[in-house]
Amino acid sequence: MPTSKPASNKERVLDELRLIKPRNSAGRNLPVAITVGVALGAVVIIGLLLGALAWTVLVAAAVGLATWEVCERLRESDWQVPRPVLILGGQLMVWLSAYWGIDGLVMGLAATLMLLLVVRLFLHGMAEAPRNWLRDVAVGVFVMMWIPFFAALAVQLVRMDNPWGVDPRLVIVTFMIGVISNDVGGYAAGVMFGKHPMAPKVSPKKSWEGFGGSLVLATITGALCAIFMLHAPWWQGIVLGIALVISATLGDLMESQFKRDLGIKDMSSILPGHGGLMDRLDGMLPSAAMTWLILQLFSLV
Repeated sequence: MPTSKPASNKERVLDELRLIKPRNSAGRNLPVAITVGVALGAVVIIGLLLGALAWTVLVAAAVGLATWEVCERLRESDWQVPRPVLILGGQLMVWLSAYWGIDGLVMGLAATLMLLLVVRLFLHGMAEAPRNWLRDVAVGVFVMMWIPFFAALAVQLVRMDNPWGVDPRLVIVTFMIGVISNDVGGYAAGVMFGKHPMAPKVSPKKSWEGFGGSLVLATITGALCAIFMLHAPWWQGIVLGIALVISATLGDLMESQFKRDLGIKDMSSILPGHGGLMDRLDGMLPSAAMTWLILQLFSLV
């Protein structure tokens, strides 16, 4: 009777490797998502290469489209938000900040807020009593801060001095690399090892293992960008990397809860493999604000 031949060490190793499988599914069409992501990255790089004005135009266009997208989803859920006020007010905030800095941003925010209060108060005419006025104004203010306010700080990054004296566009590239590292590290670690949900009632697929992967990759890329791109101390890159992971994660959780409240999966289907524009900007917008804040702190130090 023939006897089976003992497996070699090489065969045993190969068998063990075959048993290593992702714990979770990717949940998206990866080739399409990567193609669209590369295309978006190319548009951002072109905008940065063309200078501050082109970058401002790109941010303003993204703000207008993202605000329209969010307002459409709100209107479908019976939120009475004056869409023209938020779209035009967002443009006002971005462009005033481009030419007059933080003072311009505050002016645009104040003007938009006052217009929002009045327009929503008389949305159905002077003779009809407003309904859910406080609720709708509150969500309108949230949208103003969430999209154009944070985006205006991204415009500031390309025009403000930084503590290292480098081209401001390198700061924008650094913060975007940090956010991308957060997404890639979290996605890879979450798919392969995700087991303990971070906030299951908000975003069931986001895990602590994924968060750990984000921290590892973002701190490494942050330190490398600080040394080779910003000519800054390595520890400042690590601080920025950790801060970007926190802001991007919170931005993702915030958008997840927003969609959960509205009962939708994606903000829209404008970006194949990604969903809506806000599904891509959810981490970028708060991270732009976080980068601006970190720069202010480093300047003081």
